[in-house]
Amino acid sequence: MIQQTLARLEDVSGPCDVWVITNSLLEATIKDQLPELKAEHVLCEPAARNTAPACALAAFLLERDEPNVVIGIFPSDHVVKDVHRFTQIIRAGVNLAASGERIVVLGVPPTRAETGFGYIEQGARVDPDTVPCGAVPVCRVRRFTEKPDAPRAEGFLRAGNYVWNSGIFLWTARTLANAIREHRPAIALLLEQIAAARGTPAFAEVFTDLYPSCENVSIDYAVLEPRSRKGEAESEIYCLPADFQWNDLGSWAALYEHSCQVSGTLNESNVIDSVANVTIDSEGSYVYAPGRTVALLGVQNLVVVVTDDAILITTRERSQDVTRVTKALADAKREDCL
Repeated sequence: MIQQTLARLEDVSGPCDVWVITNSLLEATIKDQLPELKAEHVLCEPAARNTAPACALAAFLLERDEPNVVIGIFPSDHVVKDVHRFTQIIRAGVNLAASGERIVVLGVPPTRAETGFGYIEQGARVDPDTVPCGAVPVCRVRRFTEKPDAPRAEGFLRAGNYVWNSGIFLWTARTLANAIREHRPAIALLLEQIAAARGTPAFAEVFTDLYPSCENVSIDYAVLEPRSRKGEAESEIYCLPADFQWNDLGSWAALYEHSCQVSGTLNESNVIDSVANVTIDSEGSYVYAPGRTVALLGVQNLVVVVTDDAILITTRERSQDVTRVTKALADAKREDCL
């Protein structure tokens, strides 16, 4: 999937301009998967600190030499089927982000009352003559809402002006760095020092010492939500349509749905990765148990994931809550299971 992420950017940005923020466990694998990347553009966080420090790290590093360069944030667990439309939307977003201190977000037209995604409430439609987006429609953003409960998600779907937050953002290095300075000054102070050390023998030590002190916070909470509270007319946040057949495979339920789409089967089907299986009076389950024989009897909508040292059993509806399991294991000092 990370190869696909890079491949669909080839018409808007060359590999020499791509950066990957990851961790040391994945560094060798990513460099092997993406040999066209510059080795120094694969940055390994000394500690996981969520998306705000990761995105802002790139902004502060680039701002020193290229403050007006447009940075796109592209999570590597996304599926995009219509790459031509994706390219068209990204190009329009780049032009908009480059035209001022503007933040561009991509919103996915919702198909169901999903509780596992964040939502963007769209405001007024922008006059196409006032923004450099060509024929791509643009709306101002009123607010962001993270993972609503089911009744609220149903209300969003009925309202018609809510879209899923794709997690794809565009802004100049200066715009993002200034937003961090305004809304998360403590993070900005640390990243300023890290960026100042870039290119010196002290960089690795400074990065390792200071980065873990950054607040563990998402870019949505750190920047987008407080910026949107200025009001849609003042926040300079704009939403473009992510209408390019997008899916986020960040949960087992999403992977199940994607597998059904790829195979052309219905959502009532079972998706089973195993040596052999027997299913009786069972439907809608996702099972990952390579090397095993699996039997399903009288169950519906389960997620079962079998690895060498652990087994996860949940429902598709609750698969977004797996982070609660990892937190419980961490609290119990069971790092061996994580």
